[in-house]
Amino acid sequence: MSQPSLPPLPANYTTALRLIDEAHAQDPRPAPSKGNEGGTDPAPFELDYAQKMTRWLAVRKPDASPELQLACRAQHFRRWETPRTNYPATRSGYLLWRARQKSQAASLVSELLTTASSSGTITPPLSADEIARVAALIRKEGITGANPDPEAQALEDTACLVFLDDQLESWFAGREDVSEEKMVGILRKTWGKMSEEGRRLALGLELGERAKELVKKALEGEEEGSDVKY
Repeated sequence: MSQPSLPPLPANYTTALRLIDEAHAQDPRPAPSKGNEGGTDPAPFELDYAQKMTRWLAVRKPDASPELQLACRAQHFRRWETPRTNYPATRSGYLLWRARQKSQAASLVSELLTTASSSGTITPPLSADEIARVAALIRKEGITGANPDPEAQALEDTACLVFLDDQLESWFAGREDVSEEKMVGILRKTWGKMSEEGRRLALGLELGERAKELVKKALEGEEEGSDVKY
């Protein structure tokens, strides 16, 4: 079976994606996994994460628009410059950090795309409306309300799937500072962010025994009447 793929990007969006990846490559932190698109050396952490986001977006929304593809790739844009440790180790501290990170990422990506479009690096230039749409998706605007934005929800699902598939076990491993109750709470919050399609994909993930146990506990009472495989 062939791997899911996304629609080819127009040339100007391809250039924009390359510029975003060049910024990701400046992350001084190495990724925990080896390689970068088949390479042998550890990739910069955010470049590795961005590539995983794109791969999962192809599964979650194979008809993703060019704007969504850029926003997905730039979800954690220059996140290492706004470390979580700069904020209190509380729920309110986490929410403040997350809000500022999203705002900063959207602002920096907008600046990058605007400058590159004005200078002729991106040809034809991206319009102000296109850049604004990318920034709005990074901020996940319109994800709640009577008529939620389906692309913003697809982006949220993608981030949750990357966490569950790639980061869950390593994040919880050896975390003596995080109780099982807190782990289960985090998983319940993750589940609550996802659409039905995102949850369907999550239930198909191949997880280790410890992760399966935690997910099963998180979903107790959440999926009454459904065929939860964990």
